[in-house]
Amino acid sequence: MKIQVLGPLSAAVNGMSIVPTAAKPRQILALLALYPGRVVPVPTLMEEVWGTELPQSALTTLQTYILQLRRRLGTAMGPGVPGAAKDVLATRHGGYLLQVPSDAVDVHEYERLVGEAQQASDEGEDEKAAATYRQALGLWEGPALVDVRVGPILTIEVMRLEESRLVTRERRIDADLRLGRHVEVIAELTDLIARHPQHEGLHSQAMVALYRSGRQASALDVYQRLRRRLIEELGVEPAPQLQRLHQAMLAVDPQLDVMSGPRRSSTFDLYAA
Repeated sequence: MKIQVLGPLSAAVNGMSIVPTAAKPRQILALLALYPGRVVPVPTLMEEVWGTELPQSALTTLQTYILQLRRRLGTAMGPGVPGAAKDVLATRHGGYLLQVPSDAVDVHEYERLVGEAQQASDEGEDEKAAATYRQALGLWEGPALVDVRVGPILTIEVMRLEESRLVTRERRIDADLRLGRHVEVIAELTDLIARHPQHEGLHSQAMVALYRSGRQASALDVYQRLRRRLIEELGVEPAPQLQRLHQAMLAVDPQLDVMSGPRRSSTFDLYAA
């Protein structure tokens, strides 16, 4: 079985989709898929589907949804494997679990690759880090669970995954900047700061990329626009690191040309105290 949650939900056995069309069974499959090999308690499943206002028939209805999922599994697995669907979508005391290897679910492959990339970065292997971050990001096919109705549990999971995706992009861009790919990342960063107009880390990357590409005025303009937005919307100044980065650009600090000195975890930390 292969399951995708980094984009539209998909799950296939022997090339046949087992994803139901009804919204609530899709929710259940998505939640179980996020925790392969782990029991998801019945109360958690019911909270995801109905929130805090449970209908009297909640438990019976949940059991019906599980039965529907097992039927789809059984059809895809084919005849001659009695009980197999119950073994894959198993009942345990107090809950249910999807008995599949973690690497059958794309999110776990993504997290494994991110871990490898971070280790490469920590060891100073920027080329390997950038390539592995790209491989991890390549598993995404749009927003996580974009076609699934999400309740309170899945909402948290989707937010976590989307934040992880943004952090991974930021780390990959840092590796690219250390490799001298300043011009190549400008367009991507321009899009990112438009989508995340208060994200100081992304703005610092955009400033460095523009500055190292010979566009000092554009780099300074990125800072000024962010500063105005932070003051107007939040009543705060940019972080001290970003202010120091701005001052360094005004002073044409040679440290900006290369990531010299102690290795930093991100461009934003270049001028950390």
